[in-house]
Amino acid sequence: MQADQKHVMRLLKTARGQIDGIMKMIEDDRYCIDISNQIMATQAILKRANKEIIGAHMQHCVHDAIGSQDADQKIEEMMDVINQLMK
Repeated sequence: MQADQKHVMRLLKTARGQIDGIMKMIEDDRYCIDISNQIMATQAILKRANKEIIGAHMQHCVHDAIGSQDADQKIEEMMDVINQLMK
């Protein structure tokens, strides 16, 4: 993986901490909207981590594959990712 591992790991650890907090909120029967807001905040962090990973993939793996036999495969992989993101 070519992404900044420390940055991505920090984001994922933050998301994990938020998920633990959300689970505690559910156990404590907290207000639904508060729980929903925390879920959306966690999703935003996961999106940032994913953006970091996809960006690094484009800059390194896809860039390196241009002009090689792997170019079509890398482009197809990115199209699959884009399709998933657009659902």
